[in-house]
Amino acid sequence: MKALPRRIAHLDMDAFYASVDLLRYPELRGQPLVIGGSNAQQPVVLVDGSRCFSRLRDYVGRGVITTATYEARALGVASAMGIMKVARLAPEAILLPVDFAAYRHYSRLFKAAVARIVPAIEDRGIDEIYLDLSALAEDSRSLAQRIKEAVRQATGLSCSIAVAANKLLAKIGSDLDKPDGLTLLAADDLAQRIWPLPVRKINGIGPKASARLAELGIHAIRQLAHADTALLQRHFGRGYGVWLSEAAHGIDDRPLLTSAEPKSISRETTFERDLHVRDDRETLSGVLIALCRHVAEDLRRKSYRGRTIGVKLRFADFQTVTRDLTLAAATADAHDILRAARECLRRVPLERKLRLLGVRVSTLATRADEDDPSEPRQGELDLTKR
Repeated sequence: MKALPRRIAHLDMDAFYASVDLLRYPELRGQPLVIGGSNAQQPVVLVDGSRCFSRLRDYVGRGVITTATYEARALGVASAMGIMKVARLAPEAILLPVDFAAYRHYSRLFKAAVARIVPAIEDRGIDEIYLDLSALAEDSRSLAQRIKEAVRQATGLSCSIAVAANKLLAKIGSDLDKPDGLTLLAADDLAQRIWPLPVRKINGIGPKASARLAELGIHAIRQLAHADTALLQRHFGRGYGVWLSEAAHGIDDRPLLTSAEPKSISRETTFERDLHVRDDRETLSGVLIALCRHVAEDLRRKSYRGRTIGVKLRFADFQTVTRDLTLAAATADAHDILRAARECLRRVPLERKLRLLGVRVSTLATRADEDDPSEPRQGELDLTKR
């Protein structure tokens, strides 16, 4: 029996956190809106029933933004930026606190709506999923449109979806026509639609790798596809060099992980520039807090606890270091994860600049749903304390 052609979709909710908040505050639609404040940024209801919102120009603190509306992004705002820096770019933008309970609620709604149409789903986080459409008879466009409409009916929110031969291309495709996009990528679309894009559009090529490729004269995916693999291996190592070449040619045979229990849950971020603890302590502090908070949220959403907390650091020379700490009892609490991550960091020499920081929780066990513990405060971390 001939195998069915592979059809993989990537669905990404559009500016998810901000869009959920716009359902509650529709008067902010069309305005630059940033999510990432604390409870101090809760809107105030005035005597006439209208609401007064905090502005970025009034913010003081070390917080990091989680997401922003497309209007704010047009002003240069990007996820994981420090709120004080964002305030200089968009001082009149509205600042709202994160509301994880609401985001989890809408995440469950959209995933349940999709699951009624496509059973083979890989959960990639609170706002994105991969879908295997290969066994379904319906054509890709009508199926994708039906999924988008189901999400809208269930949540009132828009999503962008792309269908391609594999996860790598579907991930790129879902970002091509945001917001509310529907993209179909065939094999012969690679040269016309993918190769002209900058190399950063490939998931797995971060700012540092992109800069190193630029030093080699490689800016577009087309140039990467035509680059000598031996050259890439000399500059990036054997494994990553081969992967770069294959990714540029749209090669990706990773399966969808639809049912296997995860061995760990992690979050990591690659910095736009290399950071040093001595000069960038506040930025690194905010990033570490945000990573621990997101990992805790992922654990609670998937009903897991973990006993082993780990950190991952990649230095400017691409050397990667990990440290782990096993706790006496499993946890899904952001404070516990943060404390353990700090202990792990104390065991790493931090004299060199960092390009990546990650937090991982492993030795997982399922647990019953519980009330959410409080989120970590945006306090200062002493990353250099021994």
